[in-house]
Amino acid sequence: MAGREKPPEGPLDEGSGGGDDEYRSLVFDESFVDAARLQEYSAQERLADEEHAAVRSRTPAAPTDRATPRSPSRQGLALVLLIVVAFGTAVYLGVRNPLPEPAPAPATAARMSIVPLSPRGTVPGAAPQDLYDHSPAKDYRIGADGVTLPSSIRRTDHFSANQVLAALTGAKEYVVTSSLDPAVLTSGAVRPVQTLLDPGQQGQFELSIDRPRDDGHHAPAGWMVRFDPDSIALATPGVRVEGTLDVTETGDNTLEVVADHVFVYALRPAGSDARADASLFTVRRAVRFHFAREDLTQQQLRVRSVAVQAGPMACAGSHAATLAPLLAGRNAPGDRPPATDPYDRGSTSRAAVCGVLPPSAQPSPVGSR
Repeated sequence: MAGREKPPEGPLDEGSGGGDDEYRSLVFDESFVDAARLQEYSAQERLADEEHAAVRSRTPAAPTDRATPRSPSRQGLALVLLIVVAFGTAVYLGVRNPLPEPAPAPATAARMSIVPLSPRGTVPGAAPQDLYDHSPAKDYRIGADGVTLPSSIRRTDHFSANQVLAALTGAKEYVVTSSLDPAVLTSGAVRPVQTLLDPGQQGQFELSIDRPRDDGHHAPAGWMVRFDPDSIALATPGVRVEGTLDVTETGDNTLEVVADHVFVYALRPAGSDARADASLFTVRRAVRFHFAREDLTQQQLRVRSVAVQAGPMACAGSHAATLAPLLAGRNAPGDRPPATDPYDRGSTSRAAVCGVLPPSAQPSPVGSR
């Protein structure tokens, strides 16, 4: 042979290098070979066993440091792990320790004063209607009809007419419940009154019921009109009432309602029959309420102060828990309020105060039945 012949189709293009040029960019280094999943049998192995296939599967050898394929960055993995841990911690803390809601501002304790009015003479007794007909309460309305709203309800600078009406209506409900409900008057019920109060005053109210005392803040007889059911009974369920409800704005977030009413109760000794003489017991209550905007929405109120004048009642004794009327035929000769010791600085009681019930505030003499 003289040498390599040129191919019929002409000489190869020296620039392209033939068909092998397309593989020149591939580098089959040792790591590539070691990573192959198939391995060709050697010629000796194929001659020894003709049944062998041309190739066989192989388990890649454990990579060496030089042949170890690149793995994801350790810094990247650490960053992902840190994000997962932070997210999980935030979720855990959010479930176990949610942000506390801001505590409502504590309501100012209600102030209370109870002044017994002692008669100067015997308490008149007769049938309930006769007593009313001969008393200043002759023309008073009966029951809740005597607790009337103002004839004209107007808006204020920061409250609409509907909000003013809501405050007046809430005050009326408290007055009716605390002064006219028979369950409250003579059956010892307290829940109907308590449910009307702002949550900030619930503790003061409950302490007043559990531990009544004359300290100007914890007198159940200030929160409501109540009598001892073992000694006092209503001679008639109709209580005579007259008074007013006035509303003013005391701030851009507060309405103040003052309920000033006179209640006249016909009473008899507990357990007596209808033939026993009744007597009239007069209670004047001036209750000052405050309504914030949220109170109007939630239909609750805050009692700011209560001033009670009640008689005929003896000056002596405590009147914090219940009012203790003097019934028909009784009197309080030489009645004096309990002594007040100015040296007793440990006493929680207030200085004793007592008034006189004038004859004009009682029924004129009528014949007993």
